[in-house]
Amino acid sequence: MKKTILAVALLGITFAACTNNKTNNHQNDKEMNTTLNLTQDWDKTFPLSNKVDHKKVTFRNRYGIELAADMYTPKDMEGKLSAIAVTGPFGAVKEQSSGLYAQHMAERGFLTIAFDPSFTGESGGEPRRMASPDINTEDFLAAVDFLSVQDNVDPERIGIIGICGFGGMAVNAAALDPRIKATVASTMYDMTKVNREGYFMSQDSKQQRMEIRKAMAAQRTEDFRNGTNKRAGGVIDPLPEDAPWFVKDYHAYYKTKRGYHQRSGNSNDGWNVIGCQSFLNQPILDYANEIENPVLLIHGEKAHSRYFSEYAFEKMTGKKAFISSVAQCATANEIPTGSVAGTYKEGNKELLIIPGASHVDLYDDAAGVIPYDKMETFFRENLK
Repeated sequence: MKKTILAVALLGITFAACTNNKTNNHQNDKEMNTTLNLTQDWDKTFPLSNKVDHKKVTFRNRYGIELAADMYTPKDMEGKLSAIAVTGPFGAVKEQSSGLYAQHMAERGFLTIAFDPSFTGESGGEPRRMASPDINTEDFLAAVDFLSVQDNVDPERIGIIGICGFGGMAVNAAALDPRIKATVASTMYDMTKVNREGYFMSQDSKQQRMEIRKAMAAQRTEDFRNGTNKRAGGVIDPLPEDAPWFVKDYHAYYKTKRGYHQRSGNSNDGWNVIGCQSFLNQPILDYANEIENPVLLIHGEKAHSRYFSEYAFEKMTGKKAFISSVAQCATANEIPTGSVAGTYKEGNKELLIIPGASHVDLYDDAAGVIPYDKMETFFRENLK
């Protein structure tokens, strides 16, 4: 059970704020007031680009939770812009991967926001370090609400990017909200699938799930008695010599100058032990086949998580890409050598497998494999 909880914990594992507009009852960045404590410093894991303007903004989701975001606007551009909302990985903050993606896309002419999900980073929500397939999907929809009323955004040209565990949430958001005209899920996890089944269906039985439920129930009682939530721990540090290779990849990002951030759960003490309890009973991709707008799934050929994107592609299209061998992965602790990099396309749904790339290679620019050109083309073609 400790291994199960640790695996879940590892997944990646200008002040401005929007308040209600008194005349038209929606949020924009003209009237600014916030209850959040937003840093004034540039504290990202990447340098600020001289091609964009940056400011902090906030907005509320339908549960009333105030979310903090970094807005990146391309310099010297006028008129109504296409816009993209970005978040993830699961357990990360906007100062890490999502901000990097957002800034790169802003350099290419899109207005972007990278936001902290509810209960995370500079965003609101108590207690901290909780997760919800409903609320975290809603966070994407709230970001679309916010972008839709910006004076310099065309509300008919809004897309989203979800990274790692928020890739699955992005696909779920696309299934819920047709305002999302184009969706990218990069190095995605389906957090409900991995919580229900374990990695590669390693705990996919009623009995195994019942043991998890019992452990979660016992932890809830203990947390209530103590008046505090026990943390599951972030990325393990120091690394054991026998750590799986993908855990070493997480460590190389979250526990080094490359990607460490003081507000990131993955960099520090992780989620609450009970943080992902509701994911056990709530599959989020059941209606992925009803998404009418384009979706681009991006994954690394050597990523331990690649099968989540392959599964999502099959859910959306009914067509199989290469599905990783459960037996081989479980015994060899690596992706089978028979995997195939390349592009799989069915209608307006596309799966791009990056040759030689791992899961964490798609978190930042260290390996130089994030396909920004491809994403730019995808959004330009579909946000017009």
